Amino acid sequence: MIKSCYSNKLKSYYKENTIEAGCDEVGRGCIAGPVFAAAVILPQNFSHSLLNDSKMLNEDQRKVLREEIKKLAVSWAVEYIDNSTIDKLNILRASIMAMHKAIDNLGINPRFLIVDGNWFIKYKTVEHKCIVKGDSKYFSIAAASILAKTYRDDYMKKIHEEYDKYGWDNNKGYATRQHREAINRFGLTPYHRKSFRILNNQLNLKL
Repeated sequence: MIKSCYSNKLKSYYKENTIEAGCDEVGRGCIAGPVFAAAVILPQNFSHSLLNDSKMLNEDQRKVLREEIKKLAVSWAVEYIDNSTIDKLNILRASIMAMHKAIDNLGINPRFLIVDGNWFIKYKTVEHKCIVKGDSKYFSIAAASILAKTYRDDYMKKIHEEYDKYGWDNNKGYATRQHREAINRFGLTPYHRKSFRILNNQLNLKL
């Protein structure tokens, strides 16, 4: 049993007595791999002593929580948008598309959405609220952040087996020194985001 090392003050819901889904994405700042997103509907008065923003937890804690979330959630879904589509759309729109896809695949239609961050494109006719640092404020967004993070980490470890020079099993596609040095030495792979500033001679991403 993993014990919490902090006082958890997350809230169970934003809008009372409503089928509410929390949404979050992972991988926006990476230079390789897809962006993942998750949507989670939790029971109305859900509470958990450990559940928090995925960045506040270690890998073992996230793995345990992923299985608990999948068992306890009313409904959950994880989706991703690949790097080629990110290059076509830009990362912000691709992130929102991934969230929309996750919401599409929920087993229950939410009546309200709470979304981590400060910008979102409306999903059909469903009302939403953007919440900055929402993954450290609401259980359902925290749950979505953990699902998106763990599923993306697993994906990056899998493609690391195909391209093992770039350290994706550790850096998960972020622009670490090791990652950039590998690009300088071995070049770009089909999983790299060509629209991002990867090396100094590349253009800035235009949103």
